[in-house]
Amino acid sequence: MRFRRSIFALSAAAVAALTLAGCASSTNASSSSASPSASAATNLCDAKVPSGSASDSVKVSGKVGDAATVSFKKGVTASNIQSTVVTKGSGQQLKSGDLVEFALTEYNAKTGAKNGAIGQTDGSLLPQQISADSVLGKVLGCATVGTRVVAVMPGTSASSSGSATTQASVDVIDVKSVVPTAAWGKAQPAEAGMPTVKLAANGEPTITVPKTAAPKTTKVAVLKKGDGATVHSGDTVLVQYTGVLWKDGKVFDSSWKNGSPASFATDKVVKGFGKALTGATVGSQVLVVIPPADGYGSTAQGSIPANSTLVFTIDILGVQHARG
Repeated sequence: MRFRRSIFALSAAAVAALTLAGCASSTNASSSSASPSASAATNLCDAKVPSGSASDSVKVSGKVGDAATVSFKKGVTASNIQSTVVTKGSGQQLKSGDLVEFALTEYNAKTGAKNGAIGQTDGSLLPQQISADSVLGKVLGCATVGTRVVAVMPGTSASSSGSATTQASVDVIDVKSVVPTAAWGKAQPAEAGMPTVKLAANGEPTITVPKTAAPKTTKVAVLKKGDGATVHSGDTVLVQYTGVLWKDGKVFDSSWKNGSPASFATDKVVKGFGKALTGATVGSQVLVVIPPADGYGSTAQGSIPANSTLVFTIDILGVQHARG
């Protein structure tokens, strides 16, 4: 279950770099269980780049969380990233390893043209992990939820020719929330005949398979019902998951064991896994039993024998809807 996919595409690669800093691949999204240490929080505070004459010169208007309107002198430049706090939020302080839900508005620093806005509505941008090493961490530091910053991002050049490979940009970043690393929806009644799931304090599941014959068709049960956006076929999701074999209950893959949630498109996984995700809502935990026909069929996959029935729990932490 490893798939690499661009989170979103505005016209400037600088913004792509910002958003991909924490979740460029399915193995770098978040620390799933350990609480960040005090030193990690301090490092995140220290990681914030200073403001400067370029970022201070940008005027920003509009409500935090909505697409921002900015004014600045065309051609504004900075040799390094500059970040100025426009509005200080009153919510919780960000810590290294947090999954951050945020909104972006980007302008071309040279021309003043608006490149685009994303993250203002549910399902338009996946949550991203923040760390002292990420661009997001350098721009936000240990900001609080509700904070708005404006950053001037320098362009980058190809080392061989010196030609610009990304345009300098002016970016407004709004911190909307910190997303839990496990499903937070309302518990639902258990379904008879399905495997049972016991959760650890951090949300990591232990799956117990019944000593009965495996079903012949894919079975999906909602264990927790979230209140977030609905997942559609082709969307990209951010999830925690554990997969076991029906025949012996052995774990063959787990984002919890791997140390971070995973992101991938719902149409780039085995058919049964995609069925479990499609129609579910963010914040939900679903349980799915996948027979070979909707799994890997007669082909062995690593530690998964041929003709295996698979069982997954999936915690849906975020969705980014596909664009036509």
